[in-house]
Amino acid sequence: MFKKKTAILISGLVTSIILGLSGCAKTVTIVENPGSAITKTMSFKDDIVPVFEKSCNASGCHATGGKAPLLTATSAYTSLSVGNYFKATDPDNSLLMLWLNGKKSPAMPIGAGPDQEINAKIYAWIKQGAKNN
Repeated sequence: MFKKKTAILISGLVTSIILGLSGCAKTVTIVENPGSAITKTMSFKDDIVPVFEKSCNASGCHATGGKAPLLTATSAYTSLSVGNYFKATDPDNSLLMLWLNGKKSPAMPIGAGPDQEINAKIYAWIKQGAKNN
């Protein structure tokens, strides 16, 4: 009786883990350049940092003590540039965009589908030279 209960408990646990992990995967990618139509000059401080604050470090993933790059308001630009997470004027080959588009694993943000508006802002910012403005 004990072995049967243990086997049921273990199989339930394994099933829960498998379902939980599969729910974190994102398979959707954006094929079209999302920020090509943005003509407004993107400001790192006013347009990009708020995205990082809301989507990336609020969850603790890219906050102090979390995973690199550190995306706090005071450290984001330095962390992204020193870590070569973007290629100024080349968003299609920037690691940051590859993660956001789901073309590189792990797709970001983890557990969510691509956000066209956020991706468009970051794409446009990189295409405009990825300035610390």
